[in-house]
Amino acid sequence: MKPRIGVLTSGGDCPGLNAVLRGVVLAAEKLGWEVVGFKDGFEGLLPPGEFVILDRAGTDGIMSLGGTIIGTTNRGHFIAKVGAGDRAVVAADVIEKARGVLASIGVQSLIIVGGDGSMTTALQLQEAGINCIGVPKTIDNDLEATAMTFGFDSAVAAVADALDRLHTTATSHKRVMVLEVMGRHAGWIALHGGIAGGADAILIPEIPFDYEKLATFINKRSAGGNHSSMVVVAEGATPKDGQQVLHQTKEGEYRFGGIGDVVAHELAARTGKETRCCVLGHLQRGGPPTTLDRILGTRFGVQAVQIANEGHFGSMVSYQNYQVQHVSIADAVNRLRLVQPSSQMVQTAREVDISFGE
Repeated sequence: MKPRIGVLTSGGDCPGLNAVLRGVVLAAEKLGWEVVGFKDGFEGLLPPGEFVILDRAGTDGIMSLGGTIIGTTNRGHFIAKVGAGDRAVVAADVIEKARGVLASIGVQSLIIVGGDGSMTTALQLQEAGINCIGVPKTIDNDLEATAMTFGFDSAVAAVADALDRLHTTATSHKRVMVLEVMGRHAGWIALHGGIAGGADAILIPEIPFDYEKLATFINKRSAGGNHSSMVVVAEGATPKDGQQVLHQTKEGEYRFGGIGDVVAHELAARTGKETRCCVLGHLQRGGPPTTLDRILGTRFGVQAVQIANEGHFGSMVSYQNYQVQHVSIADAVNRLRLVQPSSQMVQTAREVDISFGE
């Protein structure tokens, strides 16, 4: 039997996952390896094992598809629980069951494609003696260990497209349009998407905003003849002396979302202008990846196989200075890359008269 390498996609879906899978398959084929794709994230590792053999024919044409052909989940037995010392811990018996499945089908190493939580799980599997390679995935682009993650460019494109469409309504009705986008802790999507889509104001978690100053900014625009305004707000944006907006689900969890409606209500009351809110939501995650994300996903998949071939287990693929390299998973987890208020991107936005509500 050919040497086997496993791959799974974990956490939220995003454009570019299939490009990674295709890259893994084609790179592994050159080494004479067989690729086992575990279904629905880490859950596929549990007995009896839910997997499919991925080959050239099965991955032909998938690069342009959104989502992941092997499925994913952000729930289940591998969701790490926070224990002593704030270290997330996966139950030992769960890890042992996964080890048994991997051994039974001859998988010698595992490529794990996911975000910070998935990398935390990958680290524990590695520490338990299961050879793991991490591939960072998040549309939020907020992992410190890599300059860019695939899926981000596609999410930004979705924001820019939404702003283009909302702009026509805003100008026709002289309205203020508020667009709520993803970004719980980091405002990269809002910042890049807002600049690309010609937003007039951008509200991000890293820069607390003031409703009165934002309203004054919009009124000043109106006085100058600009009777419509476009406001992009990240779901984790926080007003000064205020709190992030969360809502409780029927499962008892608290999720971000709702700040857009609050901002729209406050601006309508303070400016007297007709104001509408649009929540972009999961539209940012769906659809085909941009050309940049197809290329980056392919490069990440190929690099993951090369790392495994070189025996650098416990490493995560990293994109720095236009080169795809690798770093230690241990050095990558729990380190978020946030927008710096003094950064060049923020300054660029200010120079084209974009307000951050300060």
